[in-house]
Amino acid sequence: MKRTYREVIGVLPAGGRASRIAPLPCSKELLPIGFHAAGTELGLRPKVVSHFLLENMRLANIKKAYIILREGKWDIPAYFGDGKKIGMNLAYLIMGSPLGVPYTINQVSPFVENALVALGFPDIIFEPRDAFMKLLARREELDADIVLGLFPAEKPQKMDMVELDENGRVRSIQIKPARTQLVYAWDMAVWSPVFTSFMHDFVSAGKEVGSNNSGMSLDGKHEMHVSDVIEGALQDGMKVETVIFEHGNCLDIGTPEDMLKAVRLLTRQELTE
Repeated sequence: MKRTYREVIGVLPAGGRASRIAPLPCSKELLPIGFHAAGTELGLRPKVVSHFLLENMRLANIKKAYIILREGKWDIPAYFGDGKKIGMNLAYLIMGSPLGVPYTINQVSPFVENALVALGFPDIIFEPRDAFMKLLARREELDADIVLGLFPAEKPQKMDMVELDENGRVRSIQIKPARTQLVYAWDMAVWSPVFTSFMHDFVSAGKEVGSNNSGMSLDGKHEMHVSDVIEGALQDGMKVETVIFEHGNCLDIGTPEDMLKAVRLLTRQELTE
């Protein structure tokens, strides 16, 4: 029987230190890289990078989101507050030990047990803007446990690359491969409570096997990535589907080079709209 869920909740992991673009005057999620209309009297105002993700979630009728913070990044809740300025309800969680992104995301598990989760990274901007709508529609259509949003990767060695079977389902994921023939990387996801529960158990097991509770992958070879959890779900028989945005684009502002690309892209869009 097809599973239906009443609520979709956004999850934004914002615990990183932004070491590749340090030093910064603020959290990298609040770097202004574009502009937005703030009303007829105010005109254009700077638009921070994480605003793009929240705006696209809102477009998919996602009205509630948790932002997971590291201690000290208090400028993020100071800026967004309760979310009224973007038409959402926002809440904030504090990450535990800095063991990796899956552990950060797992902080939200007690709060989303019976909801669908929409995962986005607040330092990434992407097109099309209705990407979350399409992921949610695919999950509903196929009753999938998780659906990944795939984008063509310019630099596969910096991405988690996805191998697909003939039906478009995920066969495997290569984490930042030095060399690969794969074309698509995943940059966003939606999943069901089944995967939320699986992730909780998976990261707990990873912490147990990691040396000194260091949060290693289950093979003990590297720090755990979300892709490790997805691989575990595949092996457990979960249904992992995809939506390919062949003509979309996806930019991580985590390096000065890519930040400059994002600013130029958004400036061109604003000039033509």
